[in-house]
Amino acid sequence: MGWLMDRWGVRFGLLGAVLWWSAATGTQSLTKSGLQLGITRFWMGTGECGNYSGGMKAIFGAFAPGERTLAIGIFNSGSMIGSTLAPPLIVFLAQRYSFRAAFLVPALLGIVWAPFWFLLYRDPPRRQRNAIEAVSLKSLLSQSSSWAVMLCRFFIGPVMQFYWYWIPSYLYSVRHLSLTQIGIVGWVPFFLGDTGGIAGGWAAGWLQKRGVRTVNVRRITMFSSSLLCLVSLAVPYLASLSAAFLLIGIAVMADNFLSANMFGAVTDLFPEQSVGRATGLTGVAGGLSGLLFPLLTGIVVDHHSYAPVFFMVAFMPLIGTVLLFSLGKKYRTLPI
Repeated sequence: MGWLMDRWGVRFGLLGAVLWWSAATGTQSLTKSGLQLGITRFWMGTGECGNYSGGMKAIFGAFAPGERTLAIGIFNSGSMIGSTLAPPLIVFLAQRYSFRAAFLVPALLGIVWAPFWFLLYRDPPRRQRNAIEAVSLKSLLSQSSSWAVMLCRFFIGPVMQFYWYWIPSYLYSVRHLSLTQIGIVGWVPFFLGDTGGIAGGWAAGWLQKRGVRTVNVRRITMFSSSLLCLVSLAVPYLASLSAAFLLIGIAVMADNFLSANMFGAVTDLFPEQSVGRATGLTGVAGGLSGLLFPLLTGIVVDHHSYAPVFFMVAFMPLIGTVLLFSLGKKYRTLPI
């Protein structure tokens, strides 16, 4: 998908990705076995990853460097708005109609979005068309910056996936909430996450306007938010559901604050002609950890409890941040 965005431009690339995703999402409503569902979800993932490759490239072309992190925070907040609306919507559709409706409605929303995108968005002129051909995947993988952002997302990406996919299970099996209760309250942490993404972008822009060097902006915003993610350590030990929910919300908010600046780091370290593929490479790393971490989570939960998993998601953002600045050698030479 990253290659597609760099090659075709975001207007056609993202349009194709969303329509491809919508087709896969709708097809899931027709599945009749676990194997069929797994295959269609794999198909869905091949389209879903185009969201960040396309979004990041669109932001790079449309905004000045000092404005990009806020734009990324607003863009990234879209996933949090979706996560806020999804629990009550999906529970309503599944209980009122069937689980198949819960796949069809999001698929239709993607189809509704597509013509608006195609008619309203235009790619900026390509100023370096020849350079686009010259930057190969091998060249990108030879750069320390690529491994810096890939390993950063490898550790940070699964944290939000854990909150998206496992918290409903945690609330159901450990906190003993019903599906209806999860639908009623499950959106709260993601609402806080929405504010975190925008705040992360705003904070970076505020620091840059006051003359703070780019590398120090990233250090301040990313280390502070990754340290705040440590609050999730306390979640499994709190008797109060409200207190646990509050800390989950704070952790989600901090992780989104961090994510806005993690994606901002991609625009710091790569030129326009390769930012789509660089984001795609981080998606590969995030996808790999997104494959491995749920397996590890399932094994740990089955044999122990959720406590070790909350321990892992507390420290993974900090590990990813340390790796970004340890391997991102280009940060040491940036002029601003």
